[in-house]
Amino acid sequence: MFGFIQKLFDQNDREVKRLESGVVSRVKALEAEYEALPDLAEAFAELRRRHLEGGESLDALLPESFALTREAGKRFLGLRHYDVQLIGGAALHYGNIAEMKTGEGKTLVAPLALALNALTGKGTHLVTTNDYLARTGAEWMGPIYRGLGLSVATIEHGMDGAARRAAYGADITYMTNSELGFDYLRDNMAFRPDQLVLREETPLHFAIIDEVDSILVDEARTPLIISGPADVAGDKYQVMSRLARQLERGAAGEDKAPPTGDYTTDEKSKDIHLTEQGIAKAEKSLGVEDIFSPANMELGHMLRQALRAKEHYHVDKQYVRDDAGQIVIVDEFTGRLMPGRRFGEGLHQAIEAKEGVKIERENQTLATITYQNFFKLYDKIAGMTGTAKTEEKEFQEIYRTDVLTIPTNKPVIRDDGEDVVFRTIEGKYRAVVDEIVEVHKRGQPVLVGTVTIDASELLSKMLTRKGIKHEVLNAKYHGREAEIVAQAGSVAAVTISTNMAGRGTDIVLGGNPEALARQLLVREGFERYDSVTELFIKAIMLHREDEAREVARRLEGLPSGVLERIVQLRDQAERDHEKVVSVGGLHIIGTERHESRRIDNQLRGRAGRQGDPGSSRFYVSFEDDLMRLFASERVLGMMDRLGMDDEQPIEAKMVTGAIERAQKRVEDRNFGIRKQLLEYDNVMSKQREVVYAQRRDVLLGRDISESVRDMIADYVDSQVQRYLNPELEPEERDMGALRTAVLEAVPQLEDFDFETLREANDPDEATEMVLPHLDTAYEARETELGADLLRELERFIVLQVVDQHWKEHLHNMDVLRQGIGLRGYGQRNPLQEYAFEGFNLFEEMTANIKLNVAKLLFRVQVQTGSRLERREARTGLRFEQSGPPTLGAGDGPTKPITSDDKVGRNDPCPCGSGKKYKHCHGRAAAA
Repeated sequence: MFGFIQKLFDQNDREVKRLESGVVSRVKALEAEYEALPDLAEAFAELRRRHLEGGESLDALLPESFALTREAGKRFLGLRHYDVQLIGGAALHYGNIAEMKTGEGKTLVAPLALALNALTGKGTHLVTTNDYLARTGAEWMGPIYRGLGLSVATIEHGMDGAARRAAYGADITYMTNSELGFDYLRDNMAFRPDQLVLREETPLHFAIIDEVDSILVDEARTPLIISGPADVAGDKYQVMSRLARQLERGAAGEDKAPPTGDYTTDEKSKDIHLTEQGIAKAEKSLGVEDIFSPANMELGHMLRQALRAKEHYHVDKQYVRDDAGQIVIVDEFTGRLMPGRRFGEGLHQAIEAKEGVKIERENQTLATITYQNFFKLYDKIAGMTGTAKTEEKEFQEIYRTDVLTIPTNKPVIRDDGEDVVFRTIEGKYRAVVDEIVEVHKRGQPVLVGTVTIDASELLSKMLTRKGIKHEVLNAKYHGREAEIVAQAGSVAAVTISTNMAGRGTDIVLGGNPEALARQLLVREGFERYDSVTELFIKAIMLHREDEAREVARRLEGLPSGVLERIVQLRDQAERDHEKVVSVGGLHIIGTERHESRRIDNQLRGRAGRQGDPGSSRFYVSFEDDLMRLFASERVLGMMDRLGMDDEQPIEAKMVTGAIERAQKRVEDRNFGIRKQLLEYDNVMSKQREVVYAQRRDVLLGRDISESVRDMIADYVDSQVQRYLNPELEPEERDMGALRTAVLEAVPQLEDFDFETLREANDPDEATEMVLPHLDTAYEARETELGADLLRELERFIVLQVVDQHWKEHLHNMDVLRQGIGLRGYGQRNPLQEYAFEGFNLFEEMTANIKLNVAKLLFRVQVQTGSRLERREARTGLRFEQSGPPTLGAGDGPTKPITSDDKVGRNDPCPCGSGKKYKHCHGRAAAA
């Protein structure tokens, strides 16, 4: 085992040395030359020309690009990249995860790889975990990018579509993982090209993921979901149920005779076909002109489901009413009840209306993807974090990326103490408070990490009773996060924080004078990360007051005395720095071992930055969740055998080993869950890629007329194959039913003599006999509407039908996924069963898409009475209620979420129409 670990370290060292000799030495050789360049943007533009026109690779241009970026940092921010930061930048460019300890300047490393990859003109992304880090990162590093002639932008919640498009069009874009993921999903729900926000040609080219372990590991189990309320529309279902009771069932007509009654039924497929008589009666009853028009398509769908509920779904057969009056599906194969399952496409609501029970509200998944599969869509990804080595196997297996540990600029001298273990939580917390009091008395700052908000608030109350002044940082009090963390290294500071809070903000011993200086200047009305402001602050921090006075002349309106006040802040912080160093630096107390060693290492890593002294210690009790759930019974029984009281800590290798084994157990379990999630999601991922790629072709205006004609022909062929079964004698073939099915989609074939098909040698020959008439009907439709309008209508119909059936497919796959685990009891592989049945569902969805496109193309009536109405028809403005929500670019999640992005019924519709969701695209979600 030791030899394997040693081999890993040797590989890491070899790669670091390779980058040091191949990158660092070449960048340093260019430094003097680039210091003399008058215009860095011009030099960088020449690199872009050499890449785009001359064909030089990014790898070949790396030393020059890095040297220019390093010089830009010096000129515009007063920051020169350390050699180890150049190594980190190279690791990112080559698609690795760069593990860089806290305080090593990850923020400054990212521009090296982002600027180099921006030479392609395809856009580069910096993805981080919250809006604050995205905004401040872009603002702080902005002078470097702009100094190189590159554009930089930030995606923030609340931005409208135009602003998002402009931001994604920049050379470098900073955003959160959730905003990016939801923008991708919304782009694949758009109905018009101008609703797209990501780049059309290269939406996902290169991304650096900051805090990559948080995004790709911790959040991997939770998918991104956009859902809309499947509006109950209870009154409409009740209206349709009453109308269905009034309509009379007929029979398919013999020979050329039309069908009788208001509708006909098909027992095999549980389908319904409205006759012309039935359509007219329904339109009169509902007070509409055309029940199949885009504006009324929802009504036609709901009526069809009401008739299916009436004719094909019966109580105590397909479903039962339970004691609570709810409709429960009966499994048609086993006869068992299936509580919690619901018929799709509004059928369940139609049955509830028929039975007179409460019509239940549902939330419908409209689009979903996991971070695992989303980031695999990029041409190249890289990542940065302080802790990734423990998850290297997962990064390699799932994302095909290696983890490269970047050396620190200065040696780490932090003292990591042994764990202190107590019998009870109460005993542990009392010991934690005692240590905080002791550390506080000697003026040493302490950061206390807790796993939960409750624990942080409990400790806060205990410290308050002791009279210890302190700050609390958790999800309830996150507004001052950066300010609190930046000053957590001040003399005698006590900060209680949940483990993940404050990531991305350095703790400077003695306090952070730069942060205080920025706050002072912001209060005076200056931009936080303006390049001149940064140079002014940096000059003061470097004791170059004369240089600062020169820069101050460029800060119009700078009040007198500000420079002197910042000098005082600097001097006080430097004196405090020496005090804190003398008492041992920042002390870290962990109040509980996290289930992942990586999270513990993140907490420890807050101390000992850039060669500073520091210390850390974890306090553990046998009542902590980790020990209670995952430690062995032998270890848990040890306390009773030893007979120790609550106040007495345990120091035993057996306990330390038990903690490590428990953490390893949880890590292995969680990795297994994430891996299984990916295996199941891979089935959906392949389907999603096919649907989204074809949908994007349609959206961007490709002529799909031939594809639509093929869909119509496929639909007619499926009906011919069904009703002209070769096993049937010619006189047994139901030509009336065939005629009804075909005319439902293509009413223009009403004069076609279907009896002539009876003598065809086989169904294929019969289809060939019909195809010329389909071509004639299509050409007549094109003449009626005009080629341009028909192309637009085809585009809209395909998008609308695909979206509706994809939404239903997502629901069907969810239902399949929920029950597939039971297959294991039958000695069958659940994953293989899921893949097989998922493929069948996908094939069924594809067939239904073809069928419904064929039905709609010849049924939709377009208003062309005036120029305005014609323009509206062309742009699809009359079709807004027919598809699922297009969720325009301006409506992102209100905070980084990875579970369910719901649109409320009374919220503004995200498509940008200005209407309420329930009156716009929310209607389709109910269908």
